[in-house]
Amino acid sequence: MADSSKKMQIVFASAECAPFVKTGGLGDVAGSLPAALVRAGAEVIVMVPKYATIKDEYKAQMEHFSDFYVSLGWRNEYCGLEKLEHDDVTYMFIDNERYFARDYPYGFFDDGERFAFFSKAITESLQHLPEGFECDILHCNDWQTALAPVFLREFYQGLPLYDRVKTVFSIHNVAFQGQFSDTVMEDILGVAHIPAAASQLRCDACSINYMLGALRYADAITTVSPTYANEIQTPEFGEGLDGVLRERSYALQGILNGIDVAGFDPATDKRIAANYTVEDRSGKAVCKAKLQEELGLEVRDDRPLMVMVTRLTRQKGMDLVMYALDRILSGGVQVAVLGTGDRDYEDGLRYFQDKYPGTMAARIEFDPALSQRMYAAADMFLMPSKFEPCGLSQIIAMRYGTLPIVRETGGLKDTVIPYNEFTGEGTGFSFSNFNGDEMGDAVFRAARLFWDNRDAWNQLVTQAMSQDFSWTRSADKYLDLYFFMHPEIERPAAVVDEPEPKAKPVVEAPAAAEEPKTEEKTVEAAPEAEAKPAAKPAAKKTTTRKTTAKKATTTKAAATKTAAAKTTATKTTTTRKRTTSAAKKPAEAEAAPEVKTETTEAKPAAKAPAKTEAKKTTVTKSTTAKKATAAKKSTATKSTTTKAATTLAAAKPAAKVEETPAESKVEATVEAKPAAKTTTRKRTTTAKKTTAKAATPKAETKPAAAKEEPKAEVKATPKAEAKPEPAKEAPISPATPAEEKAPTKKTSVRKATATRKRR
Repeated sequence: MADSSKKMQIVFASAECAPFVKTGGLGDVAGSLPAALVRAGAEVIVMVPKYATIKDEYKAQMEHFSDFYVSLGWRNEYCGLEKLEHDDVTYMFIDNERYFARDYPYGFFDDGERFAFFSKAITESLQHLPEGFECDILHCNDWQTALAPVFLREFYQGLPLYDRVKTVFSIHNVAFQGQFSDTVMEDILGVAHIPAAASQLRCDACSINYMLGALRYADAITTVSPTYANEIQTPEFGEGLDGVLRERSYALQGILNGIDVAGFDPATDKRIAANYTVEDRSGKAVCKAKLQEELGLEVRDDRPLMVMVTRLTRQKGMDLVMYALDRILSGGVQVAVLGTGDRDYEDGLRYFQDKYPGTMAARIEFDPALSQRMYAAADMFLMPSKFEPCGLSQIIAMRYGTLPIVRETGGLKDTVIPYNEFTGEGTGFSFSNFNGDEMGDAVFRAARLFWDNRDAWNQLVTQAMSQDFSWTRSADKYLDLYFFMHPEIERPAAVVDEPEPKAKPVVEAPAAAEEPKTEEKTVEAAPEAEAKPAAKPAAKKTTTRKTTAKKATTTKAAATKTAAAKTTATKTTTTRKRTTSAAKKPAEAEAAPEVKTETTEAKPAAKAPAKTEAKKTTVTKSTTAKKATAAKKSTATKSTTTKAATTLAAAKPAAKVEETPAESKVEATVEAKPAAKTTTRKRTTTAKKTTAKAATPKAETKPAAAKEEPKAEVKATPKAEAKPEPAKEAPISPATPAEEKAPTKKTSVRKATATRKRR
C-alpha cells in the first residue's frame, strides 16, 4: 500500500549549480529543478563540489555538517559535508581541497580522478544525511556524476539503507562522456577485479567511459528534450553510445527543460532599459533603440534587429552564419553577435563588422548583462545549431518577445513552433537541414513578415511570450518518473496538475440491445446525421441491396474470413433473437441499435432507421437461417413498398444490428461499411442455396447477419461509418436485374457440382 505519510526524498547530484557555480545549461537545471521539486512537495538535497570559485558570501553561510573518509582505489580521501539552505532547498557541498580548491571546475589533467571521487563521495554521503532523510531517488547528471550508479550497485548493494535507492541519470550533452585510460579502473575506481563492472565500463581496448557505466547501471535515463532522446539513439547524434541507448530505450525518455520565469521576466527585469509586458510592449521599442545606440548600429525601428548570444563553435551553427551573413546584412537586416569561441569565427565576425558599419556589431566577449539587454531589445534571435540537446537561449528569447529562428533539431524543434502563414500559428521560424541557404531563407521569411505584415508579426510575438516554459511543468514530469519507480509512496494530490485522460465510453453490446436509450448517449452528433439518410432509402432497399450485394461480393470477397464466420454463426441466431425483441420497441430505438455497432470504437455507424424496419420484419420470421430463407421467398413476391421491401432495405443495416450484440461478446468492434459488405457477400452465398431471384436478397437478411459477425471481429477501418452506406443504398432499381443474374449463375454452378458428386 502507498505510504501517505512519507514524502519523496531525492538527492540531486551535479558538478555545477547556479547561483554557486555555473558554466552552462547544467548549472541552470541544477539551480532551478530542485526548487521546483520542493514546491511540488518533495524533499531535495543537492550535492555539489565545494569549488574555490564559490563566492565568499555563500561560503560564509555554510555550516559544517559531517565528515568521513572515502576509499578511492588504494586511497582514503577526506570528505566534508558543508550544509547550506537557500531558497527552501538544502545544499550539501562536498569538501576536499585537493580536488576542488581550483580556479575553474573542469579542464584539469586529473579530472577522471576528481569526479570519480565526487561520485564515490555522493554514494557514501547517503548514510550521513540529516536525520529522517532516507534517499529514495539518486538523480545524477552528466559524466561527472556517472560513476555514482556504478559504485552504488557494486559496493553498496545489499545494505538496508541503499536497497531502496533508485538511480536516475540525465544526459545534458552526450558529446561529453568522460573517457579515460583504463589504468584508472583499478588505480582509482577499484573495480578491475569485478568482471561485470570492468566490462561494462570499457569502451575500447584501452579506454573506459564514465557515461557508458551510468547508461548501463542506472534504473532510468533521461535527457533534456523528447526529440534529443530520439536523436541520440542514432549513429549521427549518439556519439558512439547510440547502441547502448537503443538497448535501453525502454528506460530512456526526454523531459524538456524549463527556465526561471521569475528571473527572466521583462516586466520586472532591472537589467534591461525599459520593462514591458505581453499587453504593453512599448518598453521593447525603447530597449531596441538603446541597444542600437550602444552597439553603434543605426537607430531605426523599421529595420529588424537579429542577435546571437552563443559560443562561437561549429556545433552552434557558426559555419552557416559565416556563409549567409553577407546576404543577410546586404538584405537590410541588422545583426549583433555576443560570444567567444573559435578564433576563425571571431575574426570572421570582426570582418563583417568592418564591412557593414551601422548594420553589424560583433562583441567578442562574455557579458551576461549585455546578453540580457540583447534578448530584450532584438526582434529576432538566431540559433542554427548543428545539434542542441535542449537549449535555453531560444526559450529566454521568446520570454522577452524576441522571435527565434532555429534549426529543427533537439530541443529547438520541441520548443519553437514554426510560423504558419495560413493559420497564424507559431512562435518563431525554423529550417530543417544544416544548410546556409536554408538558414538565410528562414531569416528573410521572418524579415518579410516584419516588413510586410506587422499585425501578423505582433500576433506571433504575443504567442511566443505566452508560452509556458516554467520549471513547474518539467518538475511534474520528473515526479511522474520518481513515483513510478516508488509506487509504495503516495503522491500528494497537489502535485498532479494535469487531469488524467478520460477513457472513451465503451458500450456493452448486450446492453445496447436491451437499453437503446443508454447507448444513444454514447453516440454523439454523427448518428443523427447518418440516421436521416438511412431512413430514406428504406423503401427502396429491395433493389438497392441487390446492387450493393454484388459490389460488396466482388470488392470484399477476399477480405471476408469464412472461418471466423463459421465460429460466430451460432451466436448470430441468438443475436437475431435479441434484435427481434428489440425491434418491438418504439421508433426511438431506431437510432439506439445503431450505437451497438460502434460499441467498442464509439464511432456511430448509423443505419438506425433501417435497422428498426429490419427488426420488424425479423420479428415475424424464424430465428433460424432456413426459416429466414423461406420467409424471404414468401416476401419476394410483394411490392417494393411492402414489408418485404422494408426487410430488404433494412437487410443491410439489419445484419449490422444483429452482428453487434453477438459481436460484443467476441470483440465488439463493428463498423458499418465493412459489416455491410461482409453481409452482402454471405447473403449471396445463402441465396445460392435457394431460388435464383427473390431468394437472393432475402437470404441476405438473416444468414448475412450470421456471417457478418466475424467481420465485426476483424476490426473494420473507420472509413465506413454510416455516411458511405446511405450513399450506396441510394442507387436503387437500375442494377437489380443484372445483379440477380450473378447469384443465379453461382447457384447453378453449385447445383451442377452437387449433381456430379451424386453420380
